[in-house]
Amino acid sequence: MLGGTVVAQDWPMWRGPVGNGVASVESAPLTWSREDNVKWHVSLARPGNGSPIVSGDRVFLTMAEDEEGKRRSLLCFDRDSGELVWKRTVEIGEAMPTHKTNPHCSTTPATDGERVVVWHASAGLHCYDFAGKPIWSRELGEFRHEWGHGTSPLIHDGRVVLQTGPGEEAFVTVLDLDTGETMWRHVEPDRRTPEEIEKKRMSGSWCTPLVEPIDGRAHVLCGLPTRVVAYDVERGAITWSCGGVAGKRGDLTYSSPSVASGVCLIQGGWEGPSLGVRIDGKGDVTETHRVWRREGVMSNVGSGIAIGDHFYIPDMGSIVHCIEAKTGKTKWKKRVGRGSSWSSIVSAAGRLYLTNQRGTTHVFEPNPEDLVVLASNGLEEQTNSTPAIAGSEIFLRTHEGLWCIAVEK
Repeated sequence: MLGGTVVAQDWPMWRGPVGNGVASVESAPLTWSREDNVKWHVSLARPGNGSPIVSGDRVFLTMAEDEEGKRRSLLCFDRDSGELVWKRTVEIGEAMPTHKTNPHCSTTPATDGERVVVWHASAGLHCYDFAGKPIWSRELGEFRHEWGHGTSPLIHDGRVVLQTGPGEEAFVTVLDLDTGETMWRHVEPDRRTPEEIEKKRMSGSWCTPLVEPIDGRAHVLCGLPTRVVAYDVERGAITWSCGGVAGKRGDLTYSSPSVASGVCLIQGGWEGPSLGVRIDGKGDVTETHRVWRREGVMSNVGSGIAIGDHFYIPDMGSIVHCIEAKTGKTKWKKRVGRGSSWSSIVSAAGRLYLTNQRGTTHVFEPNPEDLVVLASNGLEEQTNSTPAIAGSEIFLRTHEGLWCIAVEK
């Protein structure tokens, strides 16, 4: 099989089938180690923060071919064996800046089961078929930031959704999946004052959006440096926006939005505020639909998840915060294991999974009353990536390799 349609048990893009971190599977591995319940493992030549996606009998992953990021690749693996099927590389003439903790090619691809789209930032947006044949490419500009890039494309109803940046010009755009042609584009201006720019106040968004239905229409919910915005996917219009995302240390967002009980959660980066916004508004809803805002929140890179009426949010210290969606009230916050975490929480088979930078994945209950850890599974390799869960298998990318975890039958 060289393609097909996305099925419920695929993990076709960042944070799964619909981008909310939830896997549509009835079972998933609970325990594993470097020796136990490993279906296969392949070494990777270079580290990266991008996460794998899974569709049919293929696994896709991005990786830089050199430290400077001048050669950027999309890798396709056989799902059953881990064998490398093909690799497609694009080149950029100039080395771009990034942070040592964020190697180039830190994005996650997206697929509709027949085509796979990858964003290489300044090296362009590219679409291939499952045999690796190029379909189209778009150069979208230069995206230069001392912390690098990290947003990922989404695919929805024959459209590619992309939040670009950070860079001199950052924008949210939707393109036709068949042709790569721009359907609409909204530039988000730099809202810093000249004085703030002179003092080098940080600004940028690394947020991958969430596509969410509002009043029967699909909307792109995106965390931008100073606000969260809901764009109508088809019309390209802004339905609503809400300010209050910027924090004391900068105009920054890292993690993706989540929606629970009709409330969208977004968190500012670098100890920025956390806020909840009702999604049924119109226009500037800062005063009317922002139902709570919390200052002094611990920084997070990984995205939280909405389960029932609660958000489960990881911070960089591997502390999980259980937040009541409608009120912003903290039900509990407890450390899950040792070390730091940049991974996002994902859900499968009624359990939550969070991987820390040491390569240990903690499995716990979505319990609003208390933290209940069910298992802790170590691979003993550094990672900043998020697991993909598809068809009762877990795919984990570390700085050293790609792992397929499956319970022996």
